[in-house]
Amino acid sequence: MTIPIPRMAATIERRLLVNFRVDPDAAAAMLPDGVRPQVVDGSAVAGVCLIRLGNFRPAGFPPRFGHRSENAAHRIAVEWDGPDGPRTGVYIPRRHSASLLARVAGGRIFPGVHERARVESVESRSNVSVRIDAADLHVHIDVDIVEPEEFHSTLFSDLTAASEFFRKDAVGWSPTRSGQLETLRLDTNAWRVEPGHAIRVESSFFDTLPAGTARFDHVLVMRNVPVFWSGPAEKPPTLLHGMTTAA
Repeated sequence: MTIPIPRMAATIERRLLVNFRVDPDAAAAMLPDGVRPQVVDGSAVAGVCLIRLGNFRPAGFPPRFGHRSENAAHRIAVEWDGPDGPRTGVYIPRRHSASLLARVAGGRIFPGVHERARVESVESRSNVSVRIDAADLHVHIDVDIVEPEEFHSTLFSDLTAASEFFRKDAVGWSPTRSGQLETLRLDTNAWRVEPGHAIRVESSFFDTLPAGTARFDHVLVMRNVPVFWSGPAEKPPTLLHGMTTAA
């Protein structure tokens, strides 16, 4: 008997979407059967999401009952064949969290297996700096917030195009503890992003890919966005077979 996934609510207090151009073959090697990289201007799109959640709780509960956590997720924009044609979303090979609750509940009570990490952040209105340290992972991102006209990307023509690309991919797939795929859907009626200028971008996840196959492209910032998570009524595109991930 499958236990229904509870609908959860939270506020994205801060989210950095740090995005890379990746060689499509290198990206495909990190994916399970049944999904393939989305390709933009000849490249796959992958990155790391550094997110601080506030008021995480079952939908319908008052925010004061919610939980606060710092989390990181490495993600690859993917597509797969659905019953009505191609579908798009993200594949998340690795998640990390500083929250004991997220690590205990993730993959058991609620989808999303999280590994242990220490998270440090220093933030102001004009700058965000986040550092993640885990047993086999290091991420350090330092970003200045800039005006929309200062957005620069080799993948997208402007901030609107970048925003729409990531907004459309509401469904995320990730491996379970048993090696299958589980899924979550993220929805919001208040999607908004700001452009950032990266001062420092370090990620050991991408450093372990073959030389020259991953190149930082741009960073987007989200702040104070209410969101909901739910389990979409669709079957995973496949089980995991021989999946490899960069560490």
